[in-house]
Amino acid sequence: MISSKLIKEVALAAGADKCGIAPMSRFKGAPDEMNPQFLFPEAKSCIGFVFRIPRGVQRGIEEGTQFYQYPSMAYGGINEIFAPAVLYQVGKVIEDEGYEAFVYRNTGARGVVSDMDGTPGNTLSPEEQIEVNENAKTSTAHHRSVQFTRPTREDNVAPDLQFQFRIAAVACGLGEIGWSKMLLTPEFGPLQRVAFIFTDAEVDEYDEMYSGEPLCRKCGACVRQCPGGCIPAINSGKTVTVDLDGKILEWGDIDMWRCYAFYTHAGRYYNPFVPKEVWDANENGALDLMEGITDVANEKEIMKVYTALQKYFPSWVGYNMAKCGGCIRACVSMLEAKGGCMEGRFKEPLRTKKAWRLDR
Repeated sequence: MISSKLIKEVALAAGADKCGIAPMSRFKGAPDEMNPQFLFPEAKSCIGFVFRIPRGVQRGIEEGTQFYQYPSMAYGGINEIFAPAVLYQVGKVIEDEGYEAFVYRNTGARGVVSDMDGTPGNTLSPEEQIEVNENAKTSTAHHRSVQFTRPTREDNVAPDLQFQFRIAAVACGLGEIGWSKMLLTPEFGPLQRVAFIFTDAEVDEYDEMYSGEPLCRKCGACVRQCPGGCIPAINSGKTVTVDLDGKILEWGDIDMWRCYAFYTHAGRYYNPFVPKEVWDANENGALDLMEGITDVANEKEIMKVYTALQKYFPSWVGYNMAKCGGCIRACVSMLEAKGGCMEGRFKEPLRTKKAWRLDR
């Protein structure tokens, strides 16, 4: 057995902003292809780590003047540098106690089902379509699921197993999932990313799942400020419900392929990098999805969007250049208001003026 206090002290000292620990039994009933119990069958504990996203990396998008910092710092910086360093330090402490530490950073791992919509099969990833186009003769295309993977034995699942990070974070007592499918924590609202360690060590005290005042205000701000209409209305009945060890989780049934397109390309009124003339021309109907001409959002339509707009990408950071962030900034603005979990956290609110929208 290992001390929960020790793990959390080491985690915070190494740079995590919050740490919670769950027994692996909380994942019982998860679909096999997304069940972390298959990662390390002897694991007894799941340790979750929160890494805050500085609110300031959203400032450039909020002002419409700087779009580089959010994907490079909030995605790349946390996923590639800050979180792995903490996993490494905490993992060393666990293994020095004689237990194994299965570290699991945010990898974008691919498994037998698409991480976009849960469907099996060969689904190409538009996130890296630019690279694929440029290196088609020498590179293997990236996919949302792994093309040729097979189970290594009869009673196993095929690699690489991926699991739902936000559900795992809820299991560790770190927060809850809001209507927009974002993980919300009492300390940082939607502004964080997470990583995990699975270990065969039992801990002396596990964290209860969050049971305080609801963090999501069900205000619908994320719905109203999504430029692509990707998030269903609160009263639409379009929900996803999960029973996590007796705790019912519910969020809006997001149109994930549509979200993919608008998250990276934002649309006519929220992407200052693409000339108005490109939207007007809409050559070969490649931007039909972005222009509202079609409601069909799937891999084929997304590829058309990426092909048409790839040359208008600003500096590449290894992660898609986020040009939207509408739901996140809307959520922060509402949670900073009276009664929200972020009330009083900052001396001044994120939103100090009307949200911008290009006049074209």
